[in-house]
Amino acid sequence: MNQLTRMLSLGLITLLLGGAVACAAERPNILLIMADDQGYGDTGYTGHPLIKTPNLDAMSKAGLRFDRFYAAAPVCSPTRGSVMTGRHPNRFGDFKWGNTLRPQEITIAEALKKVGYTTGHFGKWHLGSVRVGDPVNPGNSGFDHWLSAPNFYDNDPILSLEGKAIQLRGESSMIAADAAIEFMQLAVKNDKPFFSVVWFGSPHKPHQAADEDKSIYPKDNKRRDWMGEITGLDRAVGKLRAYLRDRKLAENTLVWYCSDNGGLYTDSSGGRAKKGSIYEGGLRVPAIIEWPGRVKPGRVITQPAVTSDIYPTLVALTGATVEHQPPLDGVNLMPLIDGADRVNRGPIGFWDYASAGIGTPAAKLMAELLAAQKAGDIDGDEKHIRNEAGDLSKQYPLDTLPGHAAWLDWPWKLHRIEKKKDGKVRFELYNLVDDPMEKHDLAGDQPQRVASMKAALEDWQKQVMRSVNGEDYRQ
Repeated sequence: MNQLTRMLSLGLITLLLGGAVACAAERPNILLIMADDQGYGDTGYTGHPLIKTPNLDAMSKAGLRFDRFYAAAPVCSPTRGSVMTGRHPNRFGDFKWGNTLRPQEITIAEALKKVGYTTGHFGKWHLGSVRVGDPVNPGNSGFDHWLSAPNFYDNDPILSLEGKAIQLRGESSMIAADAAIEFMQLAVKNDKPFFSVVWFGSPHKPHQAADEDKSIYPKDNKRRDWMGEITGLDRAVGKLRAYLRDRKLAENTLVWYCSDNGGLYTDSSGGRAKKGSIYEGGLRVPAIIEWPGRVKPGRVITQPAVTSDIYPTLVALTGATVEHQPPLDGVNLMPLIDGADRVNRGPIGFWDYASAGIGTPAAKLMAELLAAQKAGDIDGDEKHIRNEAGDLSKQYPLDTLPGHAAWLDWPWKLHRIEKKKDGKVRFELYNLVDDPMEKHDLAGDQPQRVASMKAALEDWQKQVMRSVNGEDYRQ
């Protein structure tokens, strides 16, 4: 990792010479941590009978725990886009896994750089390639420094160090944590507030837990490596938290942990179904905010919140000013951080648009890039650079809204399911307080509620389609 340190140092010197400089004490440091495919029930503190997550358990007691936190989408790339933009990912065409950001979007990393933050991304990206020329690689999306994978990654990965493929050795989550720690150390040394994004590749399939993490689980348990990967990422969370405490940074650092979508197993997903579904099990995820200097320990928030809220919360926290801000779907959660039990918010929309995902085999792509760069080709195969990311030539109709959408107006949740082939639509309605597993459809008993929620949902969906057609960028 010495090479990483050298490159980060050079980048920090450039930033200090050319960018806005703010004293680290003026604004809090920010550390965003995200798991990959960890369901709501896949932690010790949410009641899993076997999984060991001592660091997340401690974090939930020390901070602000969300018991009804949602991923903006039931799969990975779109939810990550919602974190970056504060917008539902369909607004910029990020319908499924392997879809990208758009260069036209404003990211939270870009917003924070303008108020003096140094920004770093470590781990899974999956919002574009991690090659030098990609318009939506981490560097072109607001990150000063990055050690990133194009998708999930396992132990001993090949990652992209700001476009250069490097072979690393170690447990996958710990590699991202160690890189983030080096980045944070350099930021502190240079008196810069840091925005550090750590996106683990665990516990995405296939599961390859380190021996020390899976050894605590029975050898005959078929989910041993899956549980071990979660314990491994928990260990990495523990190292990050210990670094902040040991360096006296914890009091002035907001740490926000969540997952990118629901879990892989219905028995611990926290609701009906699992990853890939708009039902609760595909969207509900664990989430914690820890900030010893500002957040009182042991609080539990039951009001729904969503990954799209991260962007407007951090913009409000840091005082960032975003010119030409396109419509947001998230809301500012700072009142919750400062002690309120609720914030003023409208309903939350979800929409799994009927569209295919794009395969992004990270291990294969990075091995090819490493081989190409060893042969003297910096970019490797340029067909993997996502130059189509900002293309607005495809226009979407407003008279069809294909796929499975939902409108969460707590405690009511309306599902709208439109088949792409024939356009037929059906509705389902659930009261999540009385029926958290969404078993008892009340649509037939509540025609007026269905009608009003249907109108609001479809109006929002049409707004989203206007966004994906580029209307937001023409204002």
